[in-house]
Amino acid sequence: MQPLADIRKEYSKASLDILTMSTNPIQQFERWFQEAMHSQVAEPNAMCLATVNADNRPSARIVLLKGIENGAFLFYTNFQSDKGKELENNPACAATFFWPELERQVRIEGTATRVSDKTAEAYFQTRPRGSQIGAWSSPQSSVLENREILEERVRQMEQKFEGKQVLPKPHQWGGFQIEPLLIEFWQGRPSRLHDRIEYTKVDGAWKAHRLAP
Repeated sequence: MQPLADIRKEYSKASLDILTMSTNPIQQFERWFQEAMHSQVAEPNAMCLATVNADNRPSARIVLLKGIENGAFLFYTNFQSDKGKELENNPACAATFFWPELERQVRIEGTATRVSDKTAEAYFQTRPRGSQIGAWSSPQSSVLENREILEERVRQMEQKFEGKQVLPKPHQWGGFQIEPLLIEFWQGRPSRLHDRIEYTKVDGAWKAHRLAP
């Protein structure tokens, strides 16, 4: 096995100039996101979501960004999951996107609140039927003795909704919107002298500044 300390990559694809960036970080994110999609980044909407539990211990996992509305970042989950419970108890959270093909990273810090049931229901109806059945079947984050229990729950839900074209949204499933207070754009540069532009919200307005790498 190659020594981990010897694993390194030199970044040199692009640079980041605060003068050419949008004054609105949401617009800048959308610009970068489109570039990630056009560059065929694998799952460009995958983000690492970090939350904090009641014991002040952080936890993180990958979720998928499913929308940007009114300056907020939307994702969906089971409210009974660890992340769902943690966000209900403490809405402070952080999300990170990493697009290695572009040598770019975006960090977001903010607070999360539930989206309306109407918004969640509308998104739920766009999901593949298998994903809808899965949302009804999985007691997310609960301990399972074996996988067969989960598969049996899936069979039960398939029987329950057999012949129905439209499945209702489970009451324990819905969305969160992250209202950002800080957004940082990171562009890899040679010799680890990376470009970092951070936007912070001050009195409702965004302020941008450069950070040392």
